[in-house]
Amino acid sequence: MQHDDHRRPGANFAPATLAAQGLGASTMPHRDIVPPIHMASTFERAEDGSLPGGRIYARDASPAYDPAEALLCELEGGAAAALFASGMAAASAVLLALKPGARIVAPHDMYWSLRNWLIGFSANWQIDLDFYADIDELAGLLQAPADLVWAETPANPTWDIIDIARAARLAHAAGARLVVDSTVPTPVFTRPLALGADIVMHSATKYLNGHSDVVAGVLVTAAADDFWSRIKTARAAGGAVLGPFEAWLLNRGLRTLFPRVRTAAASALHIAQHFEHHPAVLEVRYPGLPSHPGHAIACRQMIGGFGAMLSLRVRGGAAAAHEVAARVRIFRRATSLGSVESLIEHRAMVEGPGTRCPDDLLRLSVGIEDTEDLVADLEQALACCPAGAQPST
Repeated sequence: MQHDDHRRPGANFAPATLAAQGLGASTMPHRDIVPPIHMASTFERAEDGSLPGGRIYARDASPAYDPAEALLCELEGGAAAALFASGMAAASAVLLALKPGARIVAPHDMYWSLRNWLIGFSANWQIDLDFYADIDELAGLLQAPADLVWAETPANPTWDIIDIARAARLAHAAGARLVVDSTVPTPVFTRPLALGADIVMHSATKYLNGHSDVVAGVLVTAAADDFWSRIKTARAAGGAVLGPFEAWLLNRGLRTLFPRVRTAAASALHIAQHFEHHPAVLEVRYPGLPSHPGHAIACRQMIGGFGAMLSLRVRGGAAAAHEVAARVRIFRRATSLGSVESLIEHRAMVEGPGTRCPDDLLRLSVGIEDTEDLVADLEQALACCPAGAQPST
């Protein structure tokens, strides 16, 4: 694919402009505003056996990935980016790049599926795995050397905040790399690499795509070093690659990332403030509220907003939480997050046995619907909760 780059926005343009224009490059010879879909799985060699197009096989590097990878690299301020078939595939590639006997330190509260996979992976690969509850416990665990520190902020589904800059200093002092799952804030609100992280990971299924029609993941690295080469090898060898149409859809979704995320986050803040002292609600977990224990740190590292995810703990325990989820009319009862439609789920039921999630907690992914409609929907659903009931244990 040939590009005409003479009108491409430079570093002096705002990230929202870069995203909206897909970095601004048009394809030749037609000067397409929207890049074409590249379906090729293999690429021709020259007579001397060389690869004049720079590609050998789509599983190693497909031109279908170039637009989204280039844009995400720019938005995150990284040296290189790589698309994957899912967020789990992206996270798995990082872990597969480790060597047997490595030590990982990860948070207690993180994406449930990855946490469970990490436990099994560590046992099978003779990986030393420790979990931390907060930054002070992380500091204690990193008195001993480590190879990888995983962080997720805000953390699903409590939306706890970890100080990325401090975590990076602690990790590097212990000889470890810091990987940050930044799926929820996105580069709209947080740039972990600028705060000292080594790799940022996204489930691109969520906000980056934003339309509930693509499963994808991405990693962006601060340095294209040997560890990054091992990650790329894990992607190619494991075959955890994205299809060309899905890559094209992801790139299309990225162009509306900033208005979607900003709109949803503004609604989430309004909803959190509205229900913080509601008689049917025990607690609102949202880092944009001053009452949130991580609010001060969030103000430092989340620039311009606090994301569109929040959780409500309702009065009446699990039974009341189930009934609230059943009574909503606009919120959709579904797993996942980050799309244009608002979603609600009883998270403890979804996570199942062993969950650390309170059984009265409802996780909300706020979309881009009218804010007052969403408030009214939750108001009528919460009418089933017994005001003044005690929290469940």
